[in-house]
Amino acid sequence: MADRKLRAVDLAAERGERRLFEHLHFTLSPGQLLQVSGRNGSGKTSLLRILSGLSRATEGDVFWGEERIQSIDGGTGSCLGYLGHHNALKEDLTAEENILIAVRLGGGSPDRDSALSMLERLGLAGYEDLPTRFLSQGQKRRVALARLLLQRRPLMILDEPYAALDVQVIDVLRSSIEGHLAQRGMIVITTHQAVDIDGDCHSLHLG
Repeated sequence: MADRKLRAVDLAAERGERRLFEHLHFTLSPGQLLQVSGRNGSGKTSLLRILSGLSRATEGDVFWGEERIQSIDGGTGSCLGYLGHHNALKEDLTAEENILIAVRLGGGSPDRDSALSMLERLGLAGYEDLPTRFLSQGQKRRVALARLLLQRRPLMILDEPYAALDVQVIDVLRSSIEGHLAQRGMIVITTHQAVDIDGDCHSLHLG
């Protein structure tokens, strides 16, 4: 994993004319997890979108190492994986195809065996050849998680990743998060559930 740090410098965000947060500073180092908490509407998703480069802050900057996140050479896809509220799957493609194409587009080498193994770990054995439009919301969420985990980006940004998951799959995700941190990866996560992770975990409350 890369040894760059993620830095938020004097961030502020607005929705309409309402200020969500301001003067926000933090540094996330390799091997660390940051859990962002706060009531609904406090700006958690807005912050994650700013950190991922999908939205611009009203004020301040986000840095990946010494580069502004908005101007990374090759785009943010080279350094981070983002899982938002929407799974962003191609509904006419199978679960396996969604994963392998995403890995290829991200500059990786698609590995069918790894994709099938991850789908099996997430309880989707037997569904790999089914177009994702036929899957339940929980199953689609698991495909999106498998895609994210197999992209192996240094930074993972997860917005409510436990939503629509059963206990067994949550355990797999927890194990994957701990493995990512052990390899000096970084994670920013929002969740309404307590994060029971064995690792260097920090918290940030908005609102």
